[in-house]
Amino acid sequence: MKSNLLSTAVLVFGLTILSVNSTNAQSNDRDKKEPPTFSQLLKEMDKDEDGKLSKTEIKGPLKDNFDKIDADEDGFITEAEFKKAPKPKKENVTS
Repeated sequence: MKSNLLSTAVLVFGLTILSVNSTNAQSNDRDKKEPPTFSQLLKEMDKDEDGKLSKTEIKGPLKDNFDKIDADEDGFITEAEFKKAPKPKKENVTS
């Protein structure tokens, strides 16, 4: 009987520790997520490798805000325009 109780207590304690560690790891991953640099975006999306991004090449929030970011309205986002672009607001995630 005592052995069963001890085994159960150790098992519950172990599962609790695993659960807490898993939750903390997920939270840390969310906190560390940085917006991509222009160089990273070019590597991912610049299909014609011209050093700038057209509306047909991009996706996501960048595409949604293309007209705001393309300050000179030439149909491309350059590195200078990207650096001057307003930064997206961080999402408040509640668990």
